[in-house]
Amino acid sequence: MRRKIRLTRPELKRQRDMLGRFERYLPMLKLKQQLLQMTIQELTRKRDEIAEKCNQIRQQIDEYRQIFHTIAGINVEQLARPAEVSTHRENIAGVWIPVFETVTFAPADYSLFGTPPWVDRAIADLRKLNETQALLDVLQEQHTILSKALTKVIQRVNLFEKVLIPRCRENIRIIRIHLGEEQTAAVARAKLAKAKLLSQQEASRLARELSRAGTTTKTTWKEQPK
Repeated sequence: MRRKIRLTRPELKRQRDMLGRFERYLPMLKLKQQLLQMTIQELTRKRDEIAEKCNQIRQQIDEYRQIFHTIAGINVEQLARPAEVSTHRENIAGVWIPVFETVTFAPADYSLFGTPPWVDRAIADLRKLNETQALLDVLQEQHTILSKALTKVIQRVNLFEKVLIPRCRENIRIIRIHLGEEQTAAVARAKLAKAKLLSQQEASRLARELSRAGTTTKTTWKEQPK
């Protein structure tokens, strides 16, 4: 529910101050919106490239995936799982996001002489796939975080442009009209009061003149000889 404004000069100053703050803050919001949009566009391009790379590696592995379970006691998929995914955080347009660094794998403990050569290739390919997938996961997390931040910024920009700034301007217009009407009414009252005062003074002057005229006539009448 919209709060009823006070039609006073202090309220007019408050509304003008608010309008000034909103108009100064809006360009910064728009700049942040542009930076986020550009970053998300670049991030989307990079994410799609990494996703395509993941698909290519996965297709290569799928060509011989059926032989993964032919060697008893060796789980190549287990040996290729990441032990740790290292990231750090960076600030993009005021938003903190994770940034991919490296993937650490546990040592592959198996007999090099008791296993076929394809095991080495399978582990290398799977580790490459998992590392690329880890990078893709981080990029997707970045995209999610920045997209949410962009949505909030767009909402704020719309709030400032379509609600807060127009409301302040309308409030200022209403207050100025009211104060102008008050000033006009005050001038009119002052003129009426002045006119009334002048009328009273004129009436007093006429009364004094009539009084003096009556006194002079009476004195002249008394001085006439009998």
